[in-house]
Amino acid sequence: MARELFLNAFAMNCVGHQSQGTWRHPRDKSADYKHTDHWVELARLLERGKFDGLFLADVVGVYDVYGASPDTALREAVQVPTNDPLLIIPPMAQATDNLAFAVTVNLSHEAPLPFARRMSTLDHMTDGRIGWNIVTGYLDSGAKGAGQGKQVAHDTRYDIAEEFVTIQYDFWEGSWEEDAVRKDRNAGVFTDPAKVHRVAHDGEYFRVNAVHLCEPSPQRTPVLYQAGSSSKGTAFAARHAECVFVGGHSRSKMATAVANLRALAVEAGRAPSDIKIFALATVITAATDEEAQAKFEDYKQYVSAPGALALMAGWSGIDFSKPDLVAAGAAGSNAIQTAAGAFTKGGPAEHRDLDSLAQTVGLGGGGPVLVGGPQRIADELEAWAAESDLDGFNLAYAVMPETFADIVDYVVPELQRRGLFKKDYASGTYREKLFGRGARLEDNHPAARLRKHAAAKAGV
Repeated sequence: MARELFLNAFAMNCVGHQSQGTWRHPRDKSADYKHTDHWVELARLLERGKFDGLFLADVVGVYDVYGASPDTALREAVQVPTNDPLLIIPPMAQATDNLAFAVTVNLSHEAPLPFARRMSTLDHMTDGRIGWNIVTGYLDSGAKGAGQGKQVAHDTRYDIAEEFVTIQYDFWEGSWEEDAVRKDRNAGVFTDPAKVHRVAHDGEYFRVNAVHLCEPSPQRTPVLYQAGSSSKGTAFAARHAECVFVGGHSRSKMATAVANLRALAVEAGRAPSDIKIFALATVITAATDEEAQAKFEDYKQYVSAPGALALMAGWSGIDFSKPDLVAAGAAGSNAIQTAAGAFTKGGPAEHRDLDSLAQTVGLGGGGPVLVGGPQRIADELEAWAAESDLDGFNLAYAVMPETFADIVDYVVPELQRRGLFKKDYASGTYREKLFGRGARLEDNHPAARLRKHAAAKAGV
């Protein structure tokens, strides 16, 4: 029997996320992103549909590779304007009981201690329903805005990430012992100082000497997501990630990538089941195949080709406003390597011309667009999961929130009827719901050694 799928809604605190230009559709409400009610209503909708989580993307920077200018991104609302994703989580958490929140935060723009505190705070405020999507950044504009001058080299970014996450593990897992907080009114002791340990790190990229500012949260370490698909990124994910987000339009290529990732996890001392793998997809559905196809044709009228090219230019580091320079730009890209690799001369390019690129990326971004009634969509999701060994999907929207409402009303009941999706939430934290075990990281995770180290310092 096929295993139950996990479903995340994929969104961003902005207007134009994966589908460029559809903000112009008369039923689209993505321009309401700056209002709390917009997000609270979305969270309630997703919980009604038993979605596992809301996966929030983010970029700190503007897409200014296309035409060497941010003008197209600004004009077309290509992930700008965009607000902070962390700040919308508390009201959504208060309005729901089970929906989890995986939030993208670029570690390249963060100081270790303040970041550790923000994530622990969110884990407390959501009662353990928080995850962190670990990204290293790919926009020069973001690096410049963070005061770094320019984006550092791709592989170096992962070296920095390795050091940064190790510090986070030490804060979250090792700084405070489980019984450090006494709340002893009679003795006048809230926290036992002997059970709080200093994190002292003197590395190549960070020097830290501090205690974590937060008492242990329900999960301590948030559920760890990662989406790197380069060789360096995949190796990093195999060591650290609990959930991996993959993209692509080919089931066979995705299956190869998933198998490689699980094999690398085993080499790192983990089990293949320690990683849940989610694929990007956009679902356009209705009561019948014919109605869904009509909706798809309607949506396509609003797609912006310039917006799609500006988005892909930012992802790949290639200026698609200059077609004659595409191959050279791909060879020297310092952005998302798999995106750039699709255009390297002589490589396995998925797009041979810019029209093909704009049509493919314009609706749905970097993943397949599945169109059909409930039965056809359920067939597609089941086939993708089976052939590529996927655990679930990050489902993007074409029109907000209509896409998600259609999935809740049409697709979820069909998946439930087939035994492919839960009929109710399991209890516990995000990690418990995903893995059916404890709220804390497994002992075979790299963070565990820091947890044990804390116990050793306490004389246990």
